[in-house]
Amino acid sequence: MPDPSQAADDVSPDARIDGLRFDDRGLIPAVVQDDHDQTVLMVGWMDAEAVRRTLSTGRTWFWSRSRQEYWQKGATSGHTQHVRSVLADCDADTLLVRVEQVGPACHTGTRSCFTADLGAEQSSAPVPS
Repeated sequence: MPDPSQAADDVSPDARIDGLRFDDRGLIPAVVQDDHDQTVLMVGWMDAEAVRRTLSTGRTWFWSRSRQEYWQKGATSGHTQHVRSVLADCDADTLLVRVEQVGPACHTGTRSCFTADLGAEQSSAPVPS
């Protein structure tokens, strides 16, 4: 696995992808976040080729588990995502893709796919410092 402290420009795209930990289906979750206000917009699944396409085109690509095909966000809707950065987490098994979103990110027409509040109780305990 490439040294995470090494600048991305010093490592080839294939080496960066080879360092990722894909699941047994060859997929890795990609959390997509607005680069300006940090809103989590959506979560999609990528395989190595979708990561490669995302890194090389500057637009988000995903693997559709239901349709078994690649799809580029916004190709039909026009609601595109322009990639600003792609980061792997400390275990290299989840990606954070920061984007400039054009239009709504969710297929339902909302800005974010995360709109269903499950009503979790908020703790009143002080947060340890």
